[in-house]
Amino acid sequence: MIILKNPDQLAKMRSAGHLLHDVLLQVREMIVPGITTMDVNRYTDELIRKAGAIPTEFGYCGFPASICASIDDEVVHGIPSENVTLMEGSILSVDVTLALDGWQADSAFTVPVGRTTEEKMQLIRVTEECFWKGAAAAINGNRIGDIGYAVQSHAEMHGYSVVRDLTGHGIGRKMHEDPSVPNFGLPGHGSRLRPGMTFCIEPMIAMGKWQVHQLADGWTIVTNDHKPSAHYEHTIAVTAQGKPELLTLPEAKWEEITE
Repeated sequence: MIILKNPDQLAKMRSAGHLLHDVLLQVREMIVPGITTMDVNRYTDELIRKAGAIPTEFGYCGFPASICASIDDEVVHGIPSENVTLMEGSILSVDVTLALDGWQADSAFTVPVGRTTEEKMQLIRVTEECFWKGAAAAINGNRIGDIGYAVQSHAEMHGYSVVRDLTGHGIGRKMHEDPSVPNFGLPGHGSRLRPGMTFCIEPMIAMGKWQVHQLADGWTIVTNDHKPSAHYEHTIAVTAQGKPELLTLPEAKWEEITE
């Protein structure tokens, strides 16, 4: 069941989203070669708790950390560790969800660790562009399939693959609500978008083939061909008119969308 949010509820989600945005701006700045993924986890957890929020991922279905930290061919759900040191040239995907006053916000980004190859930088850029293509389709009256089609078309135009085993999702009081928001699909298919819908668009784009598998830790998802992947996510709200509101990117500039 899709839960529509009223203006007061959207205001609370907006507060949670803006806080997460501020947290992730600080987290981005501390990602350098030589630190561990647990360092990133610890710093993020401290920022969230000091702001009076809760890191939702900690303990979710038994997940043992407050962030997902996924390196290179790890698509999502990488478990932070003191034994995993960030190396120059890798790319790191960080996925964070927090709850503020009972309302959730979810966002993810991929960044290079130090300097990396142009090939990996292009993957990061195109993945972010895929998000913007999908978000531009998230307008009142469109359908979920319009979002997935926009993401998929842009990724495949650049020779990349859309990971199909994982999708975006509705969000509100819970981290995961209806509807599922695939990064692939057909225009005009799926649930119709209506004002008050809140969900996460999160392209997970692979440099090689889209097939993935789960590691023995029960969480980490990696590409079968071990080529890199990138992840970019924001929480949005469908509005009555015009583009959606990006709850986790308050300074969004729609004119910067790649045409």
